Amino acid sequence: MDRSVGAIPAHQDGPSLLSRPVMSRLSDQRCPEGMSERNTLHKVVVIGGGYAGTLAANRLRTRDDIDITLVNPRPHFVERIRLHQFVARTGDATIDYGTLLGEGIQLVVDSATHIDTAARTVRLASGRALDYDYIIYAVGSIGAVPSVPGVAEFAWSIAELESAQRLRARLEELPIEAPVTVVGGGLTGVETAAELAEQGRKVTLVCGRTLAPYLSAGGRRYVAKWLTRHGAAVLEGGAVTEVRPDAVVLADGAADSVVRSSALTIWTAGFGLPELAAASGLRTDALGRLLTDETLTSVDDDRIVAAGDAAAPSGQPLRMSGYAAGPLGAQAADTVLSRIAGTEPAVINLAFTGACVSLGRHAGIRQIAGKDDTAVNIYISGRMGAIIKEVTCRFVVSKRIRLEAGKPGSMGWPKGGPRPEQPASAARAVTSP
Repeated sequence: MDRSVGAIPAHQDGPSLLSRPVMSRLSDQRCPEGMSERNTLHKVVVIGGGYAGTLAANRLRTRDDIDITLVNPRPHFVERIRLHQFVARTGDATIDYGTLLGEGIQLVVDSATHIDTAARTVRLASGRALDYDYIIYAVGSIGAVPSVPGVAEFAWSIAELESAQRLRARLEELPIEAPVTVVGGGLTGVETAAELAEQGRKVTLVCGRTLAPYLSAGGRRYVAKWLTRHGAAVLEGGAVTEVRPDAVVLADGAADSVVRSSALTIWTAGFGLPELAAASGLRTDALGRLLTDETLTSVDDDRIVAAGDAAAPSGQPLRMSGYAAGPLGAQAADTVLSRIAGTEPAVINLAFTGACVSLGRHAGIRQIAGKDDTAVNIYISGRMGAIIKEVTCRFVVSKRIRLEAGKPGSMGWPKGGPRPEQPASAARAVTSP
């Protein structure tokens, strides 16, 4: 999952540097001899410094006539796929951008608040405006804001670094025997519940309909057995209908509501998108992803290209994931490079291979999937599953982002051919500005 800013409103205070923008250029970027920087440099602003945005910024350096600015609300890169480790104090989740970004990329620590497509400027929270020739829109996903009573007041999010920091501090205050409820049976909920259960905490995982629905039946059985063996209660087929300061209310549709004690409720169910695109008059899908064609170019403006979780190509987005973020970031950069060169951009060409899930620090599961991202009944579990997950996390940083920083254009990924032609109705499933 390529994910950036936002969480449950009651606990959201955001990065502290938004009111004081910080700019750094990692090294001097020189124009080829005889060039006028004002007249010949192509200005590309990358909005969002997550997996997709950081990789895209690095890949743009295949040309030496591009002025690259990366806008991010934090001065450091956040490994969102490690936030469950950060919360449990079993790992860190931040990396210095100085070790990730290639030579000449300017990092602006600020938040984009509006894209003025007519003036070709990006307005920032600090009041500053950045001119652009092209934008790579890589704002990532944010924690969903559900309408369930009590969530905004009493639930805790793990979707962002700031919310994870607050959750980590709160966990430190709780005795080990205090009941903890994790809401959401997706991969984030499973990893969070497993990390805490391995530490001996009393965890209940409320899955909604199904535990880890992405996994194969065999993979789900393995995860359920692991959680049960480590003392976690797994509840399928029910939903949380209310969150209270010290409890959750559950309903399964077939019985009266049940109140379960919960000293801490962690909400991992669902993701949303920042409202920057819609607020700037650009069409999005119902969730807020920028609507694009199959080259990731906005249907409203061919100077805006989306990447990662923020893209909805043909109204049919790919699964939000760290796996897809890198290739989509590279694709977005390639689209911009093609437009600068005056050539036709390529369409999305990505084959999925599955997903990795950690179960604490000593077990995990590598689920195999077909190129269409449908899980097959093949998986690797146990200690080897944990090793594969850790290697994968390191690979994303060292063999994708850092590789592109040192050798722009070098990253490859599994290809599955162009996606099937999308129905015309998909392109109409949008939210008008």
